[in-house]
Amino acid sequence: MRQPPTRLLFVCLGNICRSPTAEGVMRHLLKRNDLQAALEVDSAGTGDWHVGEPPDQRSAAVGARRGMPLSGKARQVTAADFQRFDLLLAMDRSNHQNLLAMAPTPEARDKVHLLRDFDSAGQRGLDVPDPYYGGPEGFDAVFDICVAACEGLLLHLQNKDRAPAAME
Repeated sequence: MRQPPTRLLFVCLGNICRSPTAEGVMRHLLKRNDLQAALEVDSAGTGDWHVGEPPDQRSAAVGARRGMPLSGKARQVTAADFQRFDLLLAMDRSNHQNLLAMAPTPEARDKVHLLRDFDSAGQRGLDVPDPYYGGPEGFDAVFDICVAACEGLLLHLQNKDRAPAAME
């Protein structure tokens, strides 16, 4: 009997830069490793400023250049997301705190983690910096960070006994 897919929700503030980048990176990794049936991914923001907008053009350009296209439209996290998703992965401590405050139950709170707690480069517990007000180099840096974190997350999900330090 086939297991239902693990569902991941990547969360940043406006859902136009960091969380769609993480979603696009993870989709790329799933396709490359033929794991699309094992995991479902989505992204959302804790704020509502950009609801309905596509990913930021600068993030999309970096994704296109790297062969990891970004898609979708920004949406805001809802209470139902805590039931629908197995892990809610915050891009920074501020959004992590927002998600914890929104979580309707202790079990829902247990689903909330920082994305970089899974970082394969050992950069656990750090924020994915928001590139929105910076230059183009910030968008490249976010992609690099998301690749390392998503690779580590995928490894963790494939080897459940390898928990990140923040979860031990």
